[in-house]
Amino acid sequence: MSGLIEGLPDAVALRCLARVPFYLYPKLELVSRSWRAAIRGSELFKARQEVGSAEELLCVCAYDPENLWQMYDPLRDLWITLPVLPSKVRHLAYFGVVSTGGKLYVLGGGSDDVDPLTGDQDGSFATDEVWSYDPIMRRWAQRASMVLPRAMFACCVSKGKIIVAGGFTSCRKSISQAEMYDPEKDVWIPIPDLHRTRNSACSGLVIGGKVHVLHKGLSTVQVLDHIGSGWTVEDYGWLQGPMAVVQGALYVMSHGLIVKQEKEVSKVVISASEFRRRIGFAMTGLRDEIYVIGGVIGPDRFNWDIKPMSDVDILTVGGNRPTWRQAASMTKCRGTIFGCTQLRI
Repeated sequence: MSGLIEGLPDAVALRCLARVPFYLYPKLELVSRSWRAAIRGSELFKARQEVGSAEELLCVCAYDPENLWQMYDPLRDLWITLPVLPSKVRHLAYFGVVSTGGKLYVLGGGSDDVDPLTGDQDGSFATDEVWSYDPIMRRWAQRASMVLPRAMFACCVSKGKIIVAGGFTSCRKSISQAEMYDPEKDVWIPIPDLHRTRNSACSGLVIGGKVHVLHKGLSTVQVLDHIGSGWTVEDYGWLQGPMAVVQGALYVMSHGLIVKQEKEVSKVVISASEFRRRIGFAMTGLRDEIYVIGGVIGPDRFNWDIKPMSDVDILTVGGNRPTWRQAASMTKCRGTIFGCTQLRI
């Protein structure tokens, strides 16, 4: 990497390239071999952080097409399609997805490709495989496998480490074991087990720097503050429904409403009645906004048709008057959302 921009030291030139929006990088690579090497180099990610040009993107995977991810750029209202995830598992679903260090991580899960005659899920209910996607290099890489295969489990990032807990290893066996992954060392280590498995799917959130594991249908939450102290069980009485964390606050969609949840106190923010017939969507937070992405409409007693959706609806909660608006629809993905997370690059 030499002579990036005539008359400028390469270190300065790299900082100039770091200020260019991420979606233009494929075009910048066409300028020269040295630009291509710079765009795909690890130093560019560091430079973007240093000059304050890091971008917040959303990564989404849906039922259709199989194992395909897209990234959404909220500043330019456009979708970027990633290379297909090279997992051998067909229609990978029920996985965990997070991002850290500028990379996307897809962990575990199993096949949603159900045999209509036998009910078998492509011979794979739960896997231990872990994939990372580098948006600078634009390629997937397989990482160290989890200690246990699992699906329908809690997965989140705390202090740069990935934590997974609970879930199922088979359709009849739930587990309480938890693990922690160090992305820099590519190593998994066991951490204290959950207190109870609850025999139900679970999800993970980070609020106030603490990991919260929620079991479907239960009001109790298992909380991890420090690895050494283990999990504590709390009953916050949180509402059930899709959840999103926005600027450290928890929001829940429940009974056709968006509700801000603070421990035992609930505050209605705005109506969400238009989503009552929409199922299988993702709800996530980005900056001061809530995103409702994809899903399917129906069926109901009057109409048995199922309509896969690629729609994206956004609720701004940061201002005095929360308002809904529509963003650009996904250009490739549609239907039930299997995974959705933020990516800072």
